[in-house]
Amino acid sequence: MAKFASQLPQRLPVLAAALWWGGLSVIGFIAVPLLFAHLPTPAMAGRMAATLFTAQTWVSVACTALLLVLAKRRHAEAEEPWARDVLAWVIGGMLLALLVQFGVSPRIVAKQDLRLWHSVGTLMYALQWVCALRVLWRTSAPQP
Repeated sequence: MAKFASQLPQRLPVLAAALWWGGLSVIGFIAVPLLFAHLPTPAMAGRMAATLFTAQTWVSVACTALLLVLAKRRHAEAEEPWARDVLAWVIGGMLLALLVQFGVSPRIVAKQDLRLWHSVGTLMYALQWVCALRVLWRTSAPQP
């Protein structure tokens, strides 16, 4: 147990990045397509997808906020080695999640130009996925 506790600070960024990227992957590429394939109407699938995307937004915000907190240890003069390369990706991913939730999703729910806003939302979700992958890749790399 002591070994686990001593390794947790080094491994927590990897766990946060993995949860962020994994959640985006499962929701966006597995769960939501299955909803549209198996629920009786697109409207039902859309409502459930919106619920899943909202939940994923808050997972994304929590993971990115944790990564920001972990980027610099208390009383340290410099950021953690993994953080130097990825802070912009973390912040970008958080902003994308919030923009989709509060900027794009309300327009989709209101059925405003659905083709446009679905495309914008899909692009922003994909960009967030890339941000999360970059952060996961870097945090899981062997540390010098």
